[in-house]
Amino acid sequence: MKARQHFNVGFLGGCLLLLLALNPALAQSAVVKHTVTLPDFSQLAEENSPVVVNISTLKKIEQPQVPPQFRGMPEEMLRYFFGIPNGKGHPPQGQAPREQVSSLGSGFIISEDGYIITNHHVVADADDVIVKLNNRRELKAKVVGSDERSDIALLKIEAEDLPVAKIGSSEALRVGQWVMAIGEPFGLDYTVTHGIVSALGRSLPDDTYVPFIQTDVPINPGNSGGPLLNMQGEVVGVNAQIYSRSGGSVGLSFSIPIDIAMDVAEQLKEKGRVVRGFLGVGVQEVSGDLAKSFNMERPMGALVTSTGKNSAAAEAGIEPGDIIVEFDGRAIEKSADLPPVVGASHVNTPIEVKVLRNGSYKSITVRLKSLDETQIALNGAESKSNRLGVVLESVPSKDLTKLNLPFGVGVAEVEKDSAAHKAGILPGDILVTMNFKPAKSISALMEIIDAAPKGRSIPVRIVRGNRSVFLPLVLN
Repeated sequence: MKARQHFNVGFLGGCLLLLLALNPALAQSAVVKHTVTLPDFSQLAEENSPVVVNISTLKKIEQPQVPPQFRGMPEEMLRYFFGIPNGKGHPPQGQAPREQVSSLGSGFIISEDGYIITNHHVVADADDVIVKLNNRRELKAKVVGSDERSDIALLKIEAEDLPVAKIGSSEALRVGQWVMAIGEPFGLDYTVTHGIVSALGRSLPDDTYVPFIQTDVPINPGNSGGPLLNMQGEVVGVNAQIYSRSGGSVGLSFSIPIDIAMDVAEQLKEKGRVVRGFLGVGVQEVSGDLAKSFNMERPMGALVTSTGKNSAAAEAGIEPGDIIVEFDGRAIEKSADLPPVVGASHVNTPIEVKVLRNGSYKSITVRLKSLDETQIALNGAESKSNRLGVVLESVPSKDLTKLNLPFGVGVAEVEKDSAAHKAGILPGDILVTMNFKPAKSISALMEIIDAAPKGRSIPVRIVRGNRSVFLPLVLN
């Protein structure tokens, strides 16, 4: 049987080769059909390089003073321990303090009269900022404004008739699209790299207000602040961060969406600072177990765990236990989606928020306050229920007031392997609601526990330290 199979394969292969030899056109078409044409970035690079600038910063470093007891030491020791070349404790006669290049980065021109976008971290704490243009001209730049939260800075140089970047929209980006970066990695002029968009709306631990564009474009130190371009030559992002243990590119690069960058730049230009919307809620992710306890078909949205006193959320009527599923017409799939959308929204403007409350959807109109106007104020605090497996105690009213809580019952002890222990309740937690019912007192909570369904996950809201969270609880 094996011999026959080999013979058949060999015979068919020979026939195919003979057919292709007799008909070269057929062979050519077969090759063409399997040829994949990759994009050519040469024209894109040539047209957009003039709008990219090199940015270097200078920081004046004062010479350290030598303590009196060390004066007179050999010069080698002074240089080693204090970095002082002449041992006098000050610069040589007639010389200014040393200047040191503290950072290198990139940027791009957004107006003919010299406005430039770059990263905040490129120019932070700089005494002087020097911009080098594509034609090798070097100009001193003024920092118009810089915003640490979005990592965007706006610079201004005195120049006219400059080439201007074509600004696109990050909203139109799709995962898998080709993109290109131009920058100054390691100070190497006008280096071009390319790749694809590998994810959108990526949240990073320290950047709650920026939904990053993730790409596999090689980005290295010095690329920061440079443009990310689509195949139409439009800027769709500002290159900002890399993920790397070595400091070099490993295929994970993050860019700030251009829509956010331009909004920040406009505010910096007009007001010198950025005003962000602030809802005033604490949120957590809706896990699979929590989704079941809220009778949801699937996990989605941002679960509200707390509302700040006098916050926009509290004044609008948003309550702990609400799940925000839509904000100003934008779907909220996970809790990390909410802060960037809120931060980019206008202050004191009516905004529709869709929440899931007690199994029903409800629309609430909110007017956001400025991030600087209000803050969330939460802190922490301290009869036995055999069914829950905890020792309960009253919480002093002053502690509840400090936590901005109208009521709550303290957890003094938790039995091992009890329902409370399995749910993650800890001693020191304050139980606020259980199955959407308020724990106004120990007796009220005992009634809620006794009436709770068996074997079904229900939500319990607790306050722990300065955080409010929901936990899925199953009582037997």
